[in-house]
Amino acid sequence: MALAAGSARSGWLPISADGMTPRTDAALLDKVQGHAFQYFLHEGNEANGLIRDRTGPGWPASIAAVGLALAAYPVAVERGLMRRAAAAARTLATLRFFWTSRQGPEPDATGYRGFYYHFLDMKSGARVWHCELSTVDSAFLIAGMLAAAAYFGGASAAETEVRDLAERLYARMDWRWAMDGGRTLTHGWKPETGFLRYRWQGYDESLLMQLLGLGAPTHPLPTGSYAAWTSTFKWKTFYGHSHLYSGPLFIHQLPQAWLDCRGIRDGYMRGRGLDYFENSRRATLVQQAYAVRNSRGFAGYDATTWGITASNGPGPSVRRIGGVRRRFYDYLGRGVPFGPDDGTVAPWAVVASLPFAPEIVIPTVRRFARHRRLSRHRYGFHATFNPTFPDPRGSPGGWVSSRHYGINQGPIVLMIENYRSGLVWELMRGSGYIRAGLRAAGFTGGWLSKEQEHAS
Repeated sequence: MALAAGSARSGWLPISADGMTPRTDAALLDKVQGHAFQYFLHEGNEANGLIRDRTGPGWPASIAAVGLALAAYPVAVERGLMRRAAAAARTLATLRFFWTSRQGPEPDATGYRGFYYHFLDMKSGARVWHCELSTVDSAFLIAGMLAAAAYFGGASAAETEVRDLAERLYARMDWRWAMDGGRTLTHGWKPETGFLRYRWQGYDESLLMQLLGLGAPTHPLPTGSYAAWTSTFKWKTFYGHSHLYSGPLFIHQLPQAWLDCRGIRDGYMRGRGLDYFENSRRATLVQQAYAVRNSRGFAGYDATTWGITASNGPGPSVRRIGGVRRRFYDYLGRGVPFGPDDGTVAPWAVVASLPFAPEIVIPTVRRFARHRRLSRHRYGFHATFNPTFPDPRGSPGGWVSSRHYGINQGPIVLMIENYRSGLVWELMRGSGYIRAGLRAAGFTGGWLSKEQEHAS
């Protein structure tokens, strides 16, 4: 069984009701990481490994949240939050479920052609809500499996089976089919209507997916698909920072929860003289600069209150506040600096930028941790808050989300660990599939070149 929250071995305690925070950065990160991981223990189905998309009764599983959980279990073992045998058992239950779940064109299957539906019933694992077979969410799921396979390298029957199933599940993915005859991958497929009309273009969260497709053992993407994707990128300069543009902060973070992009460059980045890690650092600095300038006049924005990304919010609603008519949104891909923006801040998105810009992230996280509204839940920070939108209960601090989301909690766990030990990056660097995908995409330099030199 997983250890109980707050046990002596876990090394952390819930943030106190009086708002006190640890004095040292290490203790602060212990708390934030430990709280976030509890989501995967309490919002998961141990029988099949599925992880609930968000808190609240009746919500289905998100396959991206499952992938993040699979990568988080090794972190939890190393941080004393979970016993290795328990982590291996949960991982194996997850992989067994996906291996034996129904693959086919039927509308209530779990997946098709090796890909999986975005949302699944927590018990049966069947598709829900007529959702799409998601290419990118399937990639995050498989990335979690590969991270788990790299970590569970022992000789026990359970760990051996983890590695075997991860290989089989990855090999089952038909990447060529998911291109639907085009130059790039589609966003997904539905049994009722076929492939979605959208394709992955522009700098987005699909970097990891592109590499997994290129490095796949069967039905890999053609190398030209990567160049077709990067040809749609846009380079922009904001507040003195030139970078590969994408507005929502999560796009600059989520692929790098698994990928160590320090010092390695593809053709596009060689032409710009930086790597994707530095690009994410610049995007993080742009976020803070945007909040400091606060040209739209939202309440609370400053050097230690920022973090705008795809997130839930207080809307949909239109209100006149302080004489200004403002439109508020619910779940939306908020972005900087072009928007949309309605004053909603996502603490998790700040934490996930920790490896890129710790000098501005840690003071911001410390401020969030002192904010009692955001610190008292066992899962840590709520997904979002909005000081501009009035709290229905009358709190002077504004609206606070009542939900936690698996795809928010996972990056907190993984990126704190990458900042502190590089564990997940190290696991994925050891994957021959990841290295093959990077080379097929034209990446050179850094740790990739060192490994090539060592191999020769």
